[in-house]
Amino acid sequence: MTRLAVVLLNLGGPDGQKAVRPFLFNLFRDPAILQIPAVIRYPLAAFISGLRAKAARANYALMGGGSPLLPQTEAQAEALRAALKAERPDVETRVFISMRYWRPFSHETARQVAAFAPDEIVLLPLYPQYSTTTTGSSLAAWARSYRGPGVVRAVGCYPVAEGWVSSVAASIRETWITAGRPENIRLLFSAHGLPQKVVNGGDPYEAQVRAGAAAVAAKLPELSDWRVCFQSRVGPLKWLEPSTVTAIQQAGAEAKGVLISPIAFVSEHIETLVELDKEYAHLAEKQGVRPYLRAPTPGCDPAFIEELAHAALGALSRRGTAPHGAWRCPKEYSGCGCGEAFA
Repeated sequence: MTRLAVVLLNLGGPDGQKAVRPFLFNLFRDPAILQIPAVIRYPLAAFISGLRAKAARANYALMGGGSPLLPQTEAQAEALRAALKAERPDVETRVFISMRYWRPFSHETARQVAAFAPDEIVLLPLYPQYSTTTTGSSLAAWARSYRGPGVVRAVGCYPVAEGWVSSVAASIRETWITAGRPENIRLLFSAHGLPQKVVNGGDPYEAQVRAGAAAVAAKLPELSDWRVCFQSRVGPLKWLEPSTVTAIQQAGAEAKGVLISPIAFVSEHIETLVELDKEYAHLAEKQGVRPYLRAPTPGCDPAFIEELAHAALGALSRRGTAPHGAWRCPKEYSGCGCGEAFA
């Protein structure tokens, strides 16, 4: 029986208050995040993580002290394992989790996968859109860590894959219906932001976010007023625009309600449960935005999990890194990782 290891890639999150500062340090010392020489990046990462730790701890305290990302990812892993077993009972499949900035780290998961001794390995990011700062960084960390057996393949992105798009659209529609089908409302697809210089350098993230939002909106003719915006800006650099803050303020100025869909996230975590549900909800109240609604992330929605299973099994027919679904990056996106091979 063929042995298949599917490795779910995500950023991770601190599992308690003591983990917040080291998590932030791991984040900011990543060369994909701070693109400066290591001799400067390491002390700067230490400084930034110390500076931001107190506020970050307060935000994680609102969620019980730590991030819920790992338990949710574990639930997704189990759902995916069951879907893969149902589709390919002839394959012995295990689903692993590899986080970038907190446990389980890439090197820890790499040892577990090597002990399983798989024939095939599929790296499956829980980032629907490819960015050098997320998928690119996670794939690079895995390549540095893994020394075991098995042919390695990776799914680069799936921004317009049918199951993902349908799951997001269904969450939005259900949120809208539950709220009583409000008419004077704007749908905001809020994605995690990125410095503009990263996009200018060929990163395909923004293009994939906008393509995915358009695919979701096409399934929601009842919500024809929609925009894409970007959240979580930090630092003095110019970031992708418009910001979610600006989009909420504009909706308030136009006396519109807002329904926010976190288009770049597949699980609930600090950017959704605190930033969207608390900070931006407070902003919306101040701006007179009523109603202010937020659609849940896909989580273990069957359509999404089934799409992940299709992505994993589809990767077995080729080598290297490739997109799943209809999306293909135009040639100008030199930062796209699809086409890269593993040794």
